[in-house]
Amino acid sequence: MLDPATVVSISELNRLARLSLEREFPLLWVAGEVSNLTRAASGHIYFSLKDESAQARCVMFRSRAQSIPWRLENGQQVEARALVSLYEPRGDFQLNIETLRRAGLGRLFEAFARLKARLEAEGLFAAERKRPLPRFPHHIGIISSPRAAALRDVLAALQRRAPHLDAILYPTLVQGDSAAEDIAKAIAVAGQRNECDLLLIVRGGGSIEDIWAFNEEVVARAIIACPLPVISGVGHETDTTITDYVSDLRAATPTAAAELATQGWSEAAGELADLGTTLRRAMQYRVARQQQGLDHLSLRLIHPATRLRQERDRLALLGSQLDSSLARTLRIHRERLSRAALGLGRAAPRTERRSGYIVLLGQRLRAAIRHQQQTRLGALDSAAAALGHLNPHATLARGFSIVRDASGRLVTDAASLHAGQTVSLHLAHGEAQASILASTPDHP
Repeated sequence: MLDPATVVSISELNRLARLSLEREFPLLWVAGEVSNLTRAASGHIYFSLKDESAQARCVMFRSRAQSIPWRLENGQQVEARALVSLYEPRGDFQLNIETLRRAGLGRLFEAFARLKARLEAEGLFAAERKRPLPRFPHHIGIISSPRAAALRDVLAALQRRAPHLDAILYPTLVQGDSAAEDIAKAIAVAGQRNECDLLLIVRGGGSIEDIWAFNEEVVARAIIACPLPVISGVGHETDTTITDYVSDLRAATPTAAAELATQGWSEAAGELADLGTTLRRAMQYRVARQQQGLDHLSLRLIHPATRLRQERDRLALLGSQLDSSLARTLRIHRERLSRAALGLGRAAPRTERRSGYIVLLGQRLRAAIRHQQQTRLGALDSAAAALGHLNPHATLARGFSIVRDASGRLVTDAASLHAGQTVSLHLAHGEAQASILASTPDHP
């Protein structure tokens, strides 16, 4: 306290008055009508709050003014969170405004908080009370206004994500004094008809007054009594209503509600695409592996024509070797004969006595040559005969046939046939179809 005899300046007086006001009055809510509104270039807002018998100057600094979600105008009824202060340079009493809300919102927030606390105490928000949502709903009910933009957003999302689903609209008011009762009736009708798998309650964003119908107890009770799972998609992402708390699932927006309702179908489409890709890769791998095996088997498979060509080449080689052997044998015997003739010439005096022996040797030589030729020719004939026996056409020409079943496999055992089965016969000239009358397998 100042000494009454102390003399103070106006500046000091105003400073002390400001400190006293700010110390004496905490932040408080003040209601009134906006007047004398001025917006400064700095971004600060200056106005007065008045009622029937008084007014007070107010200032809302730029950093605070930017947080107002609507445009402040003269004549509006507001509630201001204010610090009682004094503008020292001019000595003007003023309110420093921290935040503003439309008049009546305080009562709405209080009503919201009371209802929320009471319903929560009843256990209506408990997680164990929430009903599971069907993963693959076929019929989706929608609680909304037929003219609402939120309904168009929901239908567009359903058409984009799951166009095969049926959407059933339960029309209702979503704003106004009778909206809450109308919404509750629409929810009750949906539950009584029981014609959908899932219920969406949707409305676009707005002020707390605009969406207040979804904070009414009658709507909350209707959702609790509804036998259908419920998704709430009311307002924007930052809006929260009693409907959000009592519903089985809350969506940030109406479009998000439609996306949550069709999440199972969307995930299934992705899973199906992944399975298709996996199956396609597995089939491609298996086909490639079988083709590789077929390539390896084809390298081991020899065509009969190729086998005959190989045997002809082998026969030609044997003939060439026979010719070489005969030529070599003849050359050896000619050399022997030459040496014998040379020796005979040297022993000319005894030639006449040995003439008979020489004739005998010549006969033996010719006989040996003929025998060698016959032996080689016999081997050549045997090889040609063996080659002829390997020729399947020669076998067929002797009255045999090749029997194949319907799948083209060779039939070598009568036990693999049964009466009435159709087989194909490959003959020396052409093919024939035959039906099995009976089969007699060999018995060990």
